[in-house]
Amino acid sequence: MQASKNAIDVFDAAIMLCKKCGRKMQKGIELKQGFKLRYWYCKHCGIKVYHPGDLAEYKQFKQLSKKVYKVKLRIVGNSYAVTLPKEIVRFLQEQERVVELAKIYFEKAKKLALCFE
Repeated sequence: MQASKNAIDVFDAAIMLCKKCGRKMQKGIELKQGFKLRYWYCKHCGIKVYHPGDLAEYKQFKQLSKKVYKVKLRIVGNSYAVTLPKEIVRFLQEQERVVELAKIYFEKAKKLALCFE
């Protein structure tokens, strides 16, 4: 999700007060499956408020990761090619994770990994 260049992100604020107790909250980052989820945390109440943009991107990834896609192998010259479904490519583009080169390797027998860097 791209925000407007003029938009103000409350997660860039120096301090945030807890809505429940009024005390100062602390910033944190939680890593989940390669995603950085920023949050504010109140030590007193135990409330954790995630950045809505970060959470939306993570939820979109979780939905895509539940799907199984059947793709065809195609002969291109002396190699085989696999096409990626549009919704996966769109998601990668939104995440700015599509590059021109990728790594492919065997994770184990009958399982290939494709990694964008």
